[in-house]
Amino acid sequence: MELNDCKDLRADVNNDSENTKRIFVDARGLQCPGPIARVFEELDKANYGDIVEVMATDVGFSKDISSWCARMGYNLIGLTSESGVIKAQIEKNEKTDIKKECLINSTNSMLINPQDKKKATMVVFSGDLDKAIASFIIATGAASMGKEVTMFFTFWGLNILRKSSSRVEKNGIEKMFGMMMPKGVDKLKISKMNMGGIGTKLIKLVMKNKNVDDLGFMMSRAQKMGVKFVACSMSMDIMGIKAEELVDGVEIAGVASYLSEAEEGNLNLFI
Repeated sequence: MELNDCKDLRADVNNDSENTKRIFVDARGLQCPGPIARVFEELDKANYGDIVEVMATDVGFSKDISSWCARMGYNLIGLTSESGVIKAQIEKNEKTDIKKECLINSTNSMLINPQDKKKATMVVFSGDLDKAIASFIIATGAASMGKEVTMFFTFWGLNILRKSSSRVEKNGIEKMFGMMMPKGVDKLKISKMNMGGIGTKLIKLVMKNKNVDDLGFMMSRAQKMGVKFVACSMSMDIMGIKAEELVDGVEIAGVASYLSEAEEGNLNLFI
């Protein structure tokens, strides 16, 4: 299919507006990846031909939504910015979504096969709050771009998955490990300028004031978007972490499972 054919296809679909439903999304105040995630959620539920109208104040949203629509095959039919508020109208296009005939890559304007769905994998090794936040921002962003995302938690990264409280039988060394390591997202510390916990409290306060989602919410959203959490069985055994200590929805597997996922993907990160 030629590039002009894709444009004609989009124009043809846009003309059929008899059953168009408009869905309004107010993402003002949300920081990246909040606005894109909200648009993804609404378009996923919308019917073909529906239009999502979104308002956002994130300065990067204009470029993000343009690239996202081009990558996902949605029709960006309007994009304006006035007084710091960015407004976008996105159409869920039946012909480009069901028939999968074309998808325009905004980076290089080349046609790619949308049925060749790629995977993204991430090794989450660090248990630092700031690095955990970065991991989930990237993971939800990749999921919103249509990727199948797998997060492989190993060593200190396992603490991100721990429940705040749980009763499990452990031996002496396992109990010592458990006492020294943070239990869950609320106990994580930042990697720099922690200053005895003051820095961690300050960064959480700034995130709240800037309307950045906290880590617990990011994790919940990631799971709802289909991001898969995998805990390294070997690391769990070494560090004395039991399956009962982990949050719901976590798979336990070894490195072979992770490598299998990584080989099928085109994006792999180590954090």
